[in-house]
Amino acid sequence: MASNARVARREFVRTALGMLAAAPFAARAFAQDAAGLGERIEFRRLVAANRILAREEVVDAFGHVSVRDPEHAGHYVMARSRSPELVEYADLIRFEQDGRSLDPENRRPYGERMIHGAIYEARGDVNAVVHNHAYPLLPFGITGRALEPMVHTASVIGSEVPIWDIAARFDATDMLVRSMEQGRDLAAALGGNTCLLMRGHGAVVAAHSLKAAVMTAIYLKVNAEVQLQAMAIGTPRGLSDREVELSRATQLSPLALDRAWEYFCLRAGVDPI
Repeated sequence: MASNARVARREFVRTALGMLAAAPFAARAFAQDAAGLGERIEFRRLVAANRILAREEVVDAFGHVSVRDPEHAGHYVMARSRSPELVEYADLIRFEQDGRSLDPENRRPYGERMIHGAIYEARGDVNAVVHNHAYPLLPFGITGRALEPMVHTASVIGSEVPIWDIAARFDATDMLVRSMEQGRDLAAALGGNTCLLMRGHGAVVAAHSLKAAVMTAIYLKVNAEVQLQAMAIGTPRGLSDREVELSRATQLSPLALDRAWEYFCLRAGVDPI
């Protein structure tokens, strides 16, 4: 009898410990279900993209990345308002294109989500958007000195990087894109380009996939660093339009893109999905 009681107690303790260990995972799973997001590789990559951009110092406490909802082209998914390095799957929220949150928990969203919605609205070819304030980019947005592709890995930024000035149409603001009207003005300035600088603020990257958006955001920053260094010692010679075209095709090929994605994932400590 005593032996049976000891066995029962051991089973009880084992079960209790197992439940405690599983609790955090159960909570995250509940949050995913509550947010209406199923298990999708695009959403797992979105979490990885946040971590990578933080690791590569493209974003810091601020900045965000989104992906077009593969199940509904008029929706997009991004994290709740949280620093990118801390983003987990349970933080993801689905949004209407006009910025309305579809989160049943009504968690606080990023204030500048209209950047993302306006670009998805204007560009059917875009499936991922990054907004950041990488510091090497800022001098080019406030001096009028064009940011040009300088090295082959940065050919992904395209031949032209326009500058958008929110004050040109909206006068003095806190510089944040808080409305769809402002977002649409930004999207119009971006046009068919991949990257855009925002005067006194930061940059936007729009690409056909999360992998491409992340690579482009990283090498946009690298290119700015190289150009600033080159300008300090001489007159830099950038890539020609044809060189950009050829190099870009190579950099965005599956061979190069997947290789870079694996590298950046492992540097950020996330699975290369």
